[in-house]
This record gives sequence, structure tokens and C-alpha cells, in this order.
Amino acid sequence: MNWAVLDASFLMRVLLAGILGDRRAHEAFLGLGSKEVVAPTLLPYEVANALHRYVLGGVLSGPQAEAFLRGALGLNIRLMGDKGLHLRALALSQALGLKAVYDAHYLALAEKLQAEFWTADGKLSRKVTEAQVQGLLEGITVRYLEPHDPGPT
Repeated sequence: MNWAVLDASFLMRVLLAGILGDRRAHEAFLGLGSKEVVAPTLLPYEVANALHRYVLGGVLSGPQAEAFLRGALGLNIRLMGDKGLHLRALALSQALGLKAVYDAHYLALAEKLQAEFWTADGKLSRKVTEAQVQGLLEGITVRYLEPHDPGPT
């Protein structure tokens, strides 16, 4: 199977592509059509929390956030999780020096499936690259979606 693991930062960029004027995120997601798109079971929690923060920050209204969340929940993303994933995520978070274990769940799943890992988190992308130099996270291909630059205003 040809797998792609998406993290919440990547999915948020896809969801907000219209608002951000960032077609690359949407195009990147559409380009995954031939892959089995998966994420750890924590993805909807992280997306809901990020949308809530956008509401608190005045970027989105409550109804907009709800519509985006419904859209995210309707995407063909297979959610996966088991006890072993949590244990590996804990070990990876410590090995990589991550401040939280959440991101390590995506990495543990990508490692387990020998999958591409899609993220819009530059720090996490760099951590994975550094880990691979040290012989960790072999078999993962990192796909980093760089920040959107709307150009001159």
C-alpha cells in the first residue's frame, strides 16, 4: 500500500487554503489521490482545537469553524491508532526532544507504515530530517509545505 500520513498543520493549511489564498496546500492534498491518506486518531481533536483558536482570535466565526470542521471530518482520511502507536510516540518524542508527544504520533504512524509524512510545521520537518541523519525514522519521506507568501499587498 502507498501511504501518506497528514498532520494537523498540513490539514489546517488545506482547510484554510481559500482564506489564506494558498492554492498549493489544496493542490498538494489533491495530488495525494493515489495514496491511502491516514492520520492518528488525534487528528480531529487537534483540528477542532486549532479552529477554536481561530475563533478566539477573531479570524473565523463560530459557524465558519464548524463548517471547516465538518469539511475535515468528511475527508477521506483513515484514522488509525493502537497502544503500540502511543508507546512509540512517547519514545520518539523523547529521542527527538519534542516538547509534546502529539506530533510524535504522526511520526510513529508514518514509521509504522513506511509512509510519506506531510506537514506544514517547519520545526517538526527539521527535527525529522535531523533524526534521519542519526538513523531514526528510516523509511519516512518528509513532505514539507512551506509557508505561504501572498506577495506584496
